[in-house]
Amino acid sequence: MNLKIKDILKCTNGTLITGNEETECENYTNDTRKIEKGDTFIALKGENFDGNLFWKTALDNGAETVITNKIEINSEDLEKYKNKNIIQVEDTREALAQIATAKRKLYKNLIVVGVTGSVGKTSTKDIIANVLSKKYKTLKTEGNYNNDIGLPLTILKLRNHEAAVIEMGMNHLGEISKLTKIAKPKVSVITNVGTSHIGNLGSRENILKAKLEILEGMEVPLVVINNDNDMLHNWAKENEDKVNIRTFGMENKSECMAENIEKSENSSKFICNCEGDKFNIEVPVGGDVFILNALCASLVGRMLNLSNEEIQKGISSFELTKKRMEIINLENDITIINDSYNASFDSMKAAIEYLANTSSKKKIAVLGDMFELGEFSEELHRKVGAEVAKNKIDLLFTTGEDAKYIAEEAGNSGMEKKKIIHFNNREELIEKIKNTMEKGDSILFKASNGMKLFEIVQEIKH
Repeated sequence: MNLKIKDILKCTNGTLITGNEETECENYTNDTRKIEKGDTFIALKGENFDGNLFWKTALDNGAETVITNKIEINSEDLEKYKNKNIIQVEDTREALAQIATAKRKLYKNLIVVGVTGSVGKTSTKDIIANVLSKKYKTLKTEGNYNNDIGLPLTILKLRNHEAAVIEMGMNHLGEISKLTKIAKPKVSVITNVGTSHIGNLGSRENILKAKLEILEGMEVPLVVINNDNDMLHNWAKENEDKVNIRTFGMENKSECMAENIEKSENSSKFICNCEGDKFNIEVPVGGDVFILNALCASLVGRMLNLSNEEIQKGISSFELTKKRMEIINLENDITIINDSYNASFDSMKAAIEYLANTSSKKKIAVLGDMFELGEFSEELHRKVGAEVAKNKIDLLFTTGEDAKYIAEEAGNSGMEKKKIIHFNNREELIEKIKNTMEKGDSILFKASNGMKLFEIVQEIKH
């Protein structure tokens, strides 16, 4: 089920500078540091790097094939690499999408579950993949490789898989449309519609429109939605006669719901009721968000013919991707909640509520800027501050240009000013945390990835 050089030339309209058209390409990479013998190197060009400068390094490191833009290759290099394959295309980024599309077509019976949403994509993808892996050989997006580079590279990892759970992210309209046409999902999941990237898209209505692009790659639209999300709930009511919509939720009546919920800090138990068929579920991560994730995975599992026992095993053995609600237990019974990978108002709210529900001696929130909110930035940061006060967090430490609004609004909303400190200096923040934390405390770290709060987590751990 591998593409040959001639297949790549056909789908990319590329030119074979030297090499053998019958050579099969099995493993693909865009990173010369990770090349293994026989790999195909795709020389991608970005804002801060140009893979076309490293095609020789790729071949020297063991690659059998390189795909580059139309660059000059001298006769000396052509002679040196005459036993390798060198393909040139107009645009390697576009070629990557074309090659992945061709690879996907080879897997006619592949069950693809596409996952998108404002928040919770990665954890939802992880838990669905873990469930499906109990019945099918399952590929999943690694980490958050969910853009026009990461998604095609994930598709190119297909190796006799029976199912694939593919995450799709976006910053602008039109991006998911391109991704879904590569992945061709048979089931689509939309976790929620919040405020992530609202600075680029202008409104939640446009965010919903962008998420719904996932349906464009489907032969028969079949979508699983979080029915507790207001935007998706209203959309479903308006479109139930036009699209096959399946629902899960904890509040609004849905076909898959949780009953008799028992919550603890690091786990939850409930009875999953899928249209009258009831079975027990144990989730190894605390918080309502992960109850919803488990309901989603249960519904998708049942739709794809898994038994209740397979669903139970898949959920109970689920593990979180690092830096996403990662629970780190330090000495002296100090707990770090590392949710530093990304942030929006919705995920901030959920993380603050999780912290508030711990039985910690002190609940400390270390919060930084949320990015890509545009003209809505001050408003949404202030809403986070109000959530901190509402949830009676003991100490609030903020850092970043916009996070000062979190601090200010927490004070305006009733939190004692002496329990709120805004830091402009990272070293001072680290020192304050170290001098403040005591046995039995829990500390939440949450901000957009660019704030690099995970570096502070590393400092605190050591």
